[in-house]
Amino acid sequence: MHDLRLAASQMTGAARRAFQAEMTLKYCHGSARLAETILGWSRETVKVGLAEHRTGLICVGAHSRFSGRKRWEAQYPEAAEALQQLAEAHAQQDPTFRTTLAYTRLTAAAAREALQAQGIAEAQLPSPSTMAAVLNRTGYRLRKVLKAKPQKKIKATDAIFDNIKKKMAQARRRNRSNA
Repeated sequence: MHDLRLAASQMTGAARRAFQAEMTLKYCHGSARLAETILGWSRETVKVGLAEHRTGLICVGAHSRFSGRKRWEAQYPEAAEALQQLAEAHAQQDPTFRTTLAYTRLTAAAAREALQAQGIAEAQLPSPSTMAAVLNRTGYRLRKVLKAKPQKKIKATDAIFDNIKKKMAQARRRNRSNA
């Protein structure tokens, strides 16, 4: 009997119910109550499996359709559209052009503040981490803004600045002599 329980635990949905119905018919004389007692299976599941076996019709559950929390985009489509437009305004193409990803210089916190400024209620706005996940799901990758980095000093830099200093000194001498 342990093997039957193990086999049933490895299956899901209609396949599990069909297996349980077959084993109930074979070992429990078609009694869902006896299958519950001996095999430890849910009586209701076995009843559904027996009915499916008897009629040939498979019961389709809609549990996944009505369970769970909806995504933020589905709950607040107007706010999601505003976020999409905001991200599009700050987006730039991947510099290597190897992917179709769009990178946005917009941070999640800044996007949240911008949406608040557009008049979207505080209760409709998700947390910054959720905002980042929403942007990633819609095809925008958040990247930190790189600040301008100074160029590396080249060998000729000192010579260039010395030349500029000489020219400035010559210009000052000319201005003094002309005055």
